[in-house]
Amino acid sequence: MSAKLGEVLLKEGLITPQQLKEALDYQRANGGRLGSILVMLGMVQDEVITSVLSRQYGVPAVNLDLFDVDPNAVRLLPEETARKYMAMPLARNGSTMTLAMVDPANVFAVDDIKFMTGLSIDQVVVSELSLERALARYYAPEKGLVLAEKMSEFSAGLNDQFSLGNLSNLAAAPPSAMVNLDEAMNEINEALGESDLEVSESPTEEVLDLSASAADEAPVVKLVNMILVSSLEYGASDIHIEPYEKEFRVRFRVDGLLREVMRPPMKMRAGLTSRIKIMAKLDIAETRLPQDGRIKIKLKRDTGVRDLDFRVSTLPTLWGEKIVLRLLDKEKLMLDMTKLGFEPESLEKFKRQIAKPYGMVLVTGPTGSGKTNTLYSALSSLNTPDTNIMTAEDPVEFNLTGINQVQMKEQIGLNFAAALRSFLRQDPNIVLVGEIRDFETAEIAVKASLTGHLVLSTLHTNDAPSTVSRLMNMGIEPFLVATSVNLIQAQRLIRRICTECKAPAKIQPPAQTLIELGFTPEEASRVTIYEGTGKTKDGRECPKCKGSGYKGRVGLYEVMEMNDELRELILIGASALELRKKAIEHGMLTLRRSGLRKIMEGITTIEEVVRETVL
Repeated sequence: MSAKLGEVLLKEGLITPQQLKEALDYQRANGGRLGSILVMLGMVQDEVITSVLSRQYGVPAVNLDLFDVDPNAVRLLPEETARKYMAMPLARNGSTMTLAMVDPANVFAVDDIKFMTGLSIDQVVVSELSLERALARYYAPEKGLVLAEKMSEFSAGLNDQFSLGNLSNLAAAPPSAMVNLDEAMNEINEALGESDLEVSESPTEEVLDLSASAADEAPVVKLVNMILVSSLEYGASDIHIEPYEKEFRVRFRVDGLLREVMRPPMKMRAGLTSRIKIMAKLDIAETRLPQDGRIKIKLKRDTGVRDLDFRVSTLPTLWGEKIVLRLLDKEKLMLDMTKLGFEPESLEKFKRQIAKPYGMVLVTGPTGSGKTNTLYSALSSLNTPDTNIMTAEDPVEFNLTGINQVQMKEQIGLNFAAALRSFLRQDPNIVLVGEIRDFETAEIAVKASLTGHLVLSTLHTNDAPSTVSRLMNMGIEPFLVATSVNLIQAQRLIRRICTECKAPAKIQPPAQTLIELGFTPEEASRVTIYEGTGKTKDGRECPKCKGSGYKGRVGLYEVMEMNDELRELILIGASALELRKKAIEHGMLTLRRSGLRKIMEGITTIEEVVRETVL
């Protein structure tokens, strides 16, 4: 598609050969669609690309900003599928759906969407930027949509505000110049339902009242405060602030998926970055190296005070510093293991091994898979007056009463290995190591587990059996792995179907499709697939999930409990595949199998399980 589009644009004199070369060079280095790259680089207008594609493929062009989109049609396609294929349903007429696409030549996307919806498709072509805006607008939850609209208005107000001068002059702007921003901020507070919300950077600093119309407060301060507070309303776990050449955007990670919520004006980029770095006590002059910090937030409500922590990470990118803030909200910490999503037999194995006086229990999975929550729930169950528990963490995400938690400080030499050595002189019963990253840490952890200590830790591997190979690749001898490790658990987090609007899926997959996903023929013949409709019985928007069909997350668990046969395989250097087969023979549920059980129980959807697991 890219070469044909480039040829058409050249032939019609819409771009020069040099511009095409620059765009193709950028595409090779960074990926992306040629049309979108040409627009981003300012070489052609968005509408030009859409018009050319329309003529090229004989598909009507549509301006999404002016099109009357049917929200019921949008819900025919899950958001993750829409974003994957850059396509969105616009309307439905009987058995035919009008589908907006950025790339009308993507026949695989069309076939997949036909299969998912059971409808025939009429294509229209739209620009990528307009589709991005529409995806954010129509897939946002109801209350999130209100916030998104208010944030957009606030952003527009900031654009107007910047006509007054540069950032250094903003705080000195007259009160009358700030009135639109204050009104927008008040509207955002109303959308949040927290008119008396207050925020402070730490318990000892002056409280900032977000509900007040403080004329002397700079717009950049209001913007940062609003982003932090609105992330709570969305239920976000992370905030991404991402710079590009001619724009920058704010995205929230909600239930594991990123959702765009705002594109502030470009002139705010430097001020917003500096404001967050100041709040996190980072060096605002250092823009060439990554930095890590922390922001403490105090929220005051009628129901009381809520303390929150944001973990801040900055990273230099091509167009500036990208910032990610992770919300460490203790109210979301689930310390009851029975509510995490374990299958009964897996939970029994996990509890049995953490109750042992020595050995290693390892939890694996990618970032954001709930490893910290699992380990904290284990520590909470083991935390008794006669037990000395010590943890080495980077960072300490939550404070647990009765447990000695140590924050790593690499800059002064306090790393996991150094902390572990010191722990062994502190008479511990149980030791938690935040992550085993290298041979030195792994070696000390193994030795500690062999000398009468229970050691809990995490690694980054795809499944439980491959963790054995990972330890040996670090340099740990097979006999040490075999004798020290008691249990390895891999896990993932997937979204739960909303319990208020859950219903049998309108399209039940054929039995053969279910068998290919991992169901047994017997299961495939009797299972009922559920989905969240996003609506109440009378057709209104579901108040619990705000129309998304999902509410909350649940864990998938693959628990490999060591036994004599597995230890013998480790001693002879067996592969991860051999260990996996033997573990399954002894009753291990794989991540996929854990997911299939949750599908059969009506807890989640096929799409969620397929997204996070493999056969």
